Amino acid sequence: MKRIALIVGASLILTTTACGGDATQTANTATNSETTQTTSSDRWNTIKNRGQLICGVSGEVPGFSFVGTDGQYSGIDVDVCRAIAAALFDNPDAVEFRNLSAKERFTALQTGEVDILSRNTTWTLSRATSVGLEFAPVVFYDGQAIMVRKNSGTKSLTDLKDKAICVQTGTTTEQNLADQMRKRNITYKSVVFEDVNITFATYAQGRCDAITADRSALVSRRTTLPTPEDNVILDEVISSEPLAPAVAKGDARWGNTVSWVVYALIKGEELGINSQNLGQFTTSNDPDIKRFLGTEGNLGEGLGLTNDFAARVIKHVGNYAEIYDRNLGPKTKLNLARGQNQLWTQGGLLYSPPFR
Repeated sequence: MKRIALIVGASLILTTTACGGDATQTANTATNSETTQTTSSDRWNTIKNRGQLICGVSGEVPGFSFVGTDGQYSGIDVDVCRAIAAALFDNPDAVEFRNLSAKERFTALQTGEVDILSRNTTWTLSRATSVGLEFAPVVFYDGQAIMVRKNSGTKSLTDLKDKAICVQTGTTTEQNLADQMRKRNITYKSVVFEDVNITFATYAQGRCDAITADRSALVSRRTTLPTPEDNVILDEVISSEPLAPAVAKGDARWGNTVSWVVYALIKGEELGINSQNLGQFTTSNDPDIKRFLGTEGNLGEGLGLTNDFAARVIKHVGNYAEIYDRNLGPKTKLNLARGQNQLWTQGGLLYSPPFR
């Protein structure tokens, strides 16, 4: 699976387009467009009649989607799917998780194998057009970075001249690295694999001087290395990677449902409503809160849901802050500062349209 290529500045020609840690597979989109329309045109009713959501995840990224030794799934991407199941069925466990590789995931969504892709996937123009994805709101604002061994003396991209860098093939990660090195006229050796586990294992074995991926993935994967403390992530951020759930185009109601469940997580935090104090707000006279919780108005009906769908989400899964804290927060091994993933009122990028 491995191919090693010397990539030299201005002579580089890339033929793949993809997202951080994921394959785009644009070559298949023309033939899949008709299938996508057919399989997704009534996706909402299919899910409701089935009584269960089928969610495509990675299953291999701690903090985002990871299968523990007990077989239980955890992570932000997992909790997004659990929140959708809570809104649909009042049951966060009405979800079947399917592990998908970077190569498999778009085809699985296009053919209807899964209802939603919640798999640390970057929102890009090509994916929203030629690949036929409809993205929900961003659940994690990320950026691509590079990890090196602490004793290497590497401080910046410039220090990686003629060095070997491990990268997953067919991803925006691969393209972003090539673009940045090309702009800086830095030559390097790209050690490329399709499988993300092999990519990180190769780095761990010392066969690469560095490895590049989304910063969150590097933080997550570093915890699984034999000696995590011997590895550092460089400060340079070489791309923007907005990670968002996605559904196949063709069913507006299903796309709206997924989007507004994500917004409910964000709005719940903004209103100060969480899984612990939800009961205190059910008698509130605040019109914004009443509409949000469904004690006034019929907003949920517009989505085909109960009017208290947001309350169901908060009750079973919590608001965005609760999800973030239990998966990535200071009490976890990852201990990722929220940064851009704060609410807009706290200087971050998370923002929900009004529930009215």
